[in-house]
Amino acid sequence: MRYSAVLFDAYGTLFDVHSVVALADQLATGRGAELSTLWRQKQIEYTQLRTLAGRYKPFWEVTRDGLDFAVERLDLGLTNQQRDRLMNQYACLAAFPDVKPTLKRLREHGLTLGILSNGTSQMLDIALKSAGIAPLLDHVLSADTVGAYKTSPTAYALGTSALKRPAKEILFVSSNGWDAAGAGWFGFNTFWCNRTGQPREHLDIAPNAEGRSLSDLLEYVAGKQAGKQ
Repeated sequence: MRYSAVLFDAYGTLFDVHSVVALADQLATGRGAELSTLWRQKQIEYTQLRTLAGRYKPFWEVTRDGLDFAVERLDLGLTNQQRDRLMNQYACLAAFPDVKPTLKRLREHGLTLGILSNGTSQMLDIALKSAGIAPLLDHVLSADTVGAYKTSPTAYALGTSALKRPAKEILFVSSNGWDAAGAGWFGFNTFWCNRTGQPREHLDIAPNAEGRSLSDLLEYVAGKQAGKQ
């Protein structure tokens, strides 16, 4: 089946969550990568725990909670002002180099494009404008509007509701294996942009396709639209 729309995860897929490392290295000498990794791990973990328990909290606040835990766990002694600087940096994460050309090419295929993210609408608005890619997207969908994070079906249902298409016509793209699994469970076709060469999650579901970059996504979509896959 040819796709009529593509939805992207934002953080880790379009925006490099580890583009905070340079600043983190300045503030916590030589430990920026360690801080960034643990920060991201706790951020995701907290979204999942809160959704399981029905204890929703906006993504910006969850992100700050993850940062505070990481700073304390690593005993970095960062002040509130220094933590604020890291949060401000997170608001304007760098987009991966393959993002803008990929979005432009997909639009040439006549596909409807959107983001379906855990980020709040304000976070996404700032990030998209900072990266200069807002005009390339038709929809920006935030889990904040339903008060439940991915992998809750309620979050993924934002896509079918906004696009007014069945899930099987939509390709969901994420760099997070767990997110691709959740989207697949919901009924989306999925492309796992496995940027860091991770093994597949053992969740009894596989992505429809996998690649190391959004260039691989373009090749896959072109084949699909031409009826070759």
